[in-house]
Amino acid sequence: MELTRRRLLAGSAGGLAAVGGGVATYNVVLGYDRFTGTNLTIQDLEALVLADLAASGGQELGGHRIRTDGDRLSVDDGAAELHLDREGPADAAAVDEEFGLDGSLRELFVDLGSIAAEEVEVVPASYPEFFDRLRTSRTRPATVEALRGAGVRSVDPALVESFAGTASTEPRSLVEGLAEGFREFSYYDVPRYLAGSVQDNVIFGRRDLRARFESPADFESLAAGENDGLFCTELTRRAMEAFHAAPASEQRVPTFTGYVHDARHKHVFLLIGSVVRENGATTMPVTFVDYTYSTLYDDLRLRWALGEGIDAYTSRHRGDRIRWYD
Repeated sequence: MELTRRRLLAGSAGGLAAVGGGVATYNVVLGYDRFTGTNLTIQDLEALVLADLAASGGQELGGHRIRTDGDRLSVDDGAAELHLDREGPADAAAVDEEFGLDGSLRELFVDLGSIAAEEVEVVPASYPEFFDRLRTSRTRPATVEALRGAGVRSVDPALVESFAGTASTEPRSLVEGLAEGFREFSYYDVPRYLAGSVQDNVIFGRRDLRARFESPADFESLAAGENDGLFCTELTRRAMEAFHAAPASEQRVPTFTGYVHDARHKHVFLLIGSVVRENGATTMPVTFVDYTYSTLYDDLRLRWALGEGIDAYTSRHRGDRIRWYD
């Protein structure tokens, strides 16, 4: 079954490139350069990343439950509260001392205040450079945990490890481990893509042709062999779940993720971010990863010519909005 499908995909590489004629070319190929559009390497990524980014959810710090909700920080279900727009670092330091948090609450308050005020430097890089930088940086795991969207589904870290061949506490190796897992356990859903091309470019949405090709796409279904192909949306959501499976404080490099939407090309891919403190300022290194191409290139047996396809901080990717699923 697997070999037959792979042969079919490999044999269809030329036809896939031509699907939809001029309309598909307009939708899929154009729109990345200075004349017909934009791309991540020339976009204002600071504005893109910070536009909808906000803290949410809860975490344990020093034996106390800290909850972040927009501009409000609470300790132990309201035993103490701080508001980013009303209190300052000195107030946070006083609460920090009261609860014996050794400065961690004050750090979180300062970082979230900088993010809310958009006084943060966003530093993009390819994923190897992103992790190289963070290897020696002073990271802020509590801030990273607060920035993880509360709407990302919780998954068992052991399931992620069995799928990717590496622990979710090791984000650098998880980037490539997920690519290998998607290649091993599934495929890019070319039939659904072709159906969608017809739906969007030929019948102009009058019928939902994609739906008939959908199959269960959670990690459990992938591991059980119940999936018949993944789309960019599913690849990105599974990756978000994997990077959030372990607490940020337990990761070698604490990471949060975002769901980058390219409306121009009807495509989504992954943002991976972290937070560091440098020279008295909060800095946010980010990188971008795309599991669509890393999976598709393997399906078509074109990795030898096109590369791994994982890195998305390139001139062939753009973002219109980032969703954090909070």
